[in-house]
Amino acid sequence: MIAKIGRSGNLYGALAYNQQKVENKNAKILSFSRIIETPDAHYSAAQLMQSFAPYLIANRNTEKHTLHISLNPDPKDQVSDSRYIEMADQYMREMGYGQQPYVVFKHTDIERSHIHIVSVCVDEQGKKISDSYEKMRSMKLCRELETKYGLIPVAADKPKHENMIFQAVDYKKGNIKSQMASVVRYLPQYYSYQSLGEYNALLSLFNIQAQKLEVEHSGIMRQGLLYAPLDGKGEKAGHPIKASLFGKKAGMAGLELHFGTSRKLMDGHPAKKAIKAAITDSFNSAKDEQNFIEILGKHGINVMVRRNDAGRIYGMTFVDHNSKTVWNGSRLGKEFSANIFNNCWNSGIKTEMNNSNSQLKAHSLNRQNQDMPAEKPHQLFSFIDAVKKTENIFDVFAGLLPINPDSGLNDYTEPIFKKKIRRRKK
Repeated sequence: MIAKIGRSGNLYGALAYNQQKVENKNAKILSFSRIIETPDAHYSAAQLMQSFAPYLIANRNTEKHTLHISLNPDPKDQVSDSRYIEMADQYMREMGYGQQPYVVFKHTDIERSHIHIVSVCVDEQGKKISDSYEKMRSMKLCRELETKYGLIPVAADKPKHENMIFQAVDYKKGNIKSQMASVVRYLPQYYSYQSLGEYNALLSLFNIQAQKLEVEHSGIMRQGLLYAPLDGKGEKAGHPIKASLFGKKAGMAGLELHFGTSRKLMDGHPAKKAIKAAITDSFNSAKDEQNFIEILGKHGINVMVRRNDAGRIYGMTFVDHNSKTVWNGSRLGKEFSANIFNNCWNSGIKTEMNNSNSQLKAHSLNRQNQDMPAEKPHQLFSFIDAVKKTENIFDVFAGLLPINPDSGLNDYTEPIFKKKIRRRKK
């Protein structure tokens, strides 16, 4: 079981969020402690707020006085309502909040059921309840609850990201905000990316798109960010949601910090060579674009191909799930730039990537170009060939050699010409 503890200064917002789910039949109130009961057992956020009012009035200087806790068993666990109530009461009691007013909501809006607990962390005298070693105490308590109630344990020796299950947003299921939050809030903890484009490439795997906004306010340009759900075809499938609703790290300021951290981490990253080798081998052996994507997928690498309205490829991004890194093709090297892939898949000009020295050996797949000689790298055209292609020799060597256009060089052979050049250098 995983416990998540959130703190804020907006108690009404936390209550309204859960109560809205109750009204939409996606949640229900399981139990409460020290809450004023109503005759008809129906509650609103305003009614629930009354029970917390004395604590908020007494609050001295605690800015984030609201606790919003969620307890999340494994999706395979079958937990009854009575067990949820017992688990919530024990958790609050042993975390030091047993004497506080709190409400327990059970959410059923996603496949796995879980509970949310809303409370305050200041006592009746307005003093903040200690949160020292909170995460450590919470983890230990979760392991005890797993043992006591026979829940599937979270393996302590597994890396943290193996316990986190990211699922693509399904707009048909509704509760889009909750689905998006489970991705947006946690992706930065596991993946490294250096730009908004790379971030969007990663988000697209989960049917989400981040949209950057610039708004002028009081003569100052401010940047903002919206997150929009996508359908299976990559088209927008709902109204965008403000990044601020997903926390500070989901906004532009938080992303910029993450870009900087990722830049340091990915500079000289040991996985870079392996990724380049996988792309090179896959490209050289692939029959076409789809085959290339399929082969890389077997290596644990997703490919995002970006095209303009005319169908031209202008961007290639690679998401390596082994190293949890996202790379624009140009960051890996110029041999992985968009033009190389566009020439191959749109223009029929195959580009063979050489793994040993990362150079490119271009050869044509187009029959119209087969009778043209392949250009040798770093080889200058000879003077005789240049003369055959132009009547004005000055146009060929302008700015390179001090040649007089009226010197009658059309009659020279190449050895004589070289001798002439040596004289002029002396």
